[in-house]
Amino acid sequence: MGSPSMFDGIITFTSGLLTALADLVAPLAGANATALAIILCTMAVRLALLPLSVLAARGEKTRVRLAPEAAKLRKRFERDPERMRQELSALYAKNNATPLAGCLPSIAQLPFFMLLFKVAGAPSAHTLFGAPLAQQVAGTIGAFGLFSVPVLVFAVVFALLAAVAWVTSRRARAAADDTQPEALRRLLPLLPYGTLLAAAVLPLAAALYLVTTTAWTAIERGVLHPRPATA
Repeated sequence: MGSPSMFDGIITFTSGLLTALADLVAPLAGANATALAIILCTMAVRLALLPLSVLAARGEKTRVRLAPEAAKLRKRFERDPERMRQELSALYAKNNATPLAGCLPSIAQLPFFMLLFKVAGAPSAHTLFGAPLAQQVAGTIGAFGLFSVPVLVFAVVFALLAAVAWVTSRRARAAADDTQPEALRRLLPLLPYGTLLAAAVLPLAAALYLVTTTAWTAIERGVLHPRPATA
């Protein structure tokens, strides 16, 4: 019973923060105030979660360091999956590394992501250059036509998501190593493009969140996970 009330409290707090930001930027942004507030609030949430991102980066570096030893365990116990799981868990526990560490920043953002579906409001209430924040791209095309400013807004958002996904995909491909299963090495570079599929079926408010948080993640990873020097 306590968890739902805590979750509702986070939703209420974040909703108040989003409303306050929208009121603050309204003189500057006008009808686009809520859209700008979503971007600023997303950045504020990511900044607050920076300690978790640092923790996740440390955990990932530890797992990279342990990768050769983990590969040996997988090969040694490939016919005994349960023993393999136990040995890998013991290895990670001994070195204070957890596979879930990298997921913590994403999990912590869920309340804010859920909030967007509550505060977007009626399609006419909050817009970005005429594109309703509560409407999907298909609904926007149906309401305004394919060649319209609101649809162009979606096109720009999709283009930004594609650019961020391309950068993230390149980093994932460069970070792949022979200790990872072949299927995983093929899959990881494709995962960033999933944001485009999500944005195609989500309201514009959620798409703005996606483009902001993925861009933040790309920059954050460039700082916290610098590429190793090549010979």
